[in-house]
Amino acid sequence: MHYAFIGLGNLGAHLAASLLKAGFDVTVTDLDRSCAAALEASGAQWADTARDAAQGVNAVITCLPSPTVSEAVLTDILPVMNGADWIEMSTLGRDDILRLAKVAQTQGVATMELPVTGGVHLAAQGKITMLAGGPKILFDRHKPALEAMGDKIFHMGELGSGSLIKVITNMLAFIHLQASAEALMLAKRGGLDLAQAWEAIAASSGSSFVHETEGQLILNGSYDVAFSMDLALKDLGFAMEFGRDYEVPLDLAGMVQQTYRRARAAYGGEAQSPMIAKLLEDVLDTDLRAEGFPAQLE
Repeated sequence: MHYAFIGLGNLGAHLAASLLKAGFDVTVTDLDRSCAAALEASGAQWADTARDAAQGVNAVITCLPSPTVSEAVLTDILPVMNGADWIEMSTLGRDDILRLAKVAQTQGVATMELPVTGGVHLAAQGKITMLAGGPKILFDRHKPALEAMGDKIFHMGELGSGSLIKVITNMLAFIHLQASAEALMLAKRGGLDLAQAWEAIAASSGSSFVHETEGQLILNGSYDVAFSMDLALKDLGFAMEFGRDYEVPLDLAGMVQQTYRRARAAYGGEAQSPMIAKLLEDVLDTDLRAEGFPAQLE
């Protein structure tokens, strides 16, 4: 199978690298060619444009920052795809992926959504969780590629189901992040050793994946999870839309969304999402630093 991979950001470059490592033919492109340097050195073919990348491949994978960008790229590449499959890994709203899939279908292109979750560090290890939605025949056709990129792979159901579960998992992650920050601050102000407090929480019933991962970046002070405030707010916006659509009151998600809005106002949209902890640090003039924690997750 020959894949085109469009979008080589923090996540996409690692996913494309996993495909190459597994022996797939991969053509890559991005607005910034420097993002592809390591991939080209590993055997990837470079294409100057998305349209060039989409020609003559079995499937096109897109990993892009917003529904607007996804739509623009899809519109550009559809005329040259010649029946290749479209695998959309960007985080889109359910209405977005359903609408764009209909557009693709008019050109004979089948669509599978494939949002991922777990963090950039797991993508780098080829161990990220993959949440596919779409026809089972499409899932089965590309399952070897999915297994190259991730180790926990779920076919969630029909198209649109992947976007829903991805938004749910991200919503929980942001809630857990704020909870972890508040717990660590309570430990610090209560006079506990923060490193030991982190360990104790991680070994307790109150732990979470976010505490065990992003909690370390808070304690280091880098906050560098390679995920921005703008992206967090985009995903929380999707969650609140789903809440309205399905008449589910999302009280905690709504409060966390307001925290992220304050953090974006304070630090900017490109700031790292765990910097919501810094809001609390600044208000209380108390940092959450501890020795022995990494600046980035591996």
